[in-house]
Amino acid sequence: MAAPNIVDVSTIIGKSATVALSTTSQTTLVSNAASSGKVFKINMIQVANVDGTNAADVTVDVHSAAAGGGTAYSLVSTVSVPADASLVALDKGTAMYLEEDRSITATAGTANDLEVIVSYEEIS
Repeated sequence: MAAPNIVDVSTIIGKSATVALSTTSQTTLVSNAASSGKVFKINMIQVANVDGTNAADVTVDVHSAAAGGGTAYSLVSTVSVPADASLVALDKGTAMYLEEDRSITATAGTANDLEVIVSYEEIS
């Protein structure tokens, strides 16, 4: 099924995803399945460093396939988030659409230091 025409949608559902990056492996934040019939409007991605002492690096990628598959394209690459601070990787002013069979991942430079919130709209 093709992604919906965003001019003639029947449903828009506001959603949030919250992920603690507990490893230094790539972690899927949001994934839009290949035949979902949906498009996701990504309104905000914020990364918070919950370590009170040390900075931590983060990479946020958009993938050409669902579940972190395919080719990764960097939204932010190895950006240092200071201790007890946040990084807005994407906001409403720079919103993007995540089409079918696409995904967004994050990779932490240090395990257990970063938490990510993604605010998005599921459009069908």
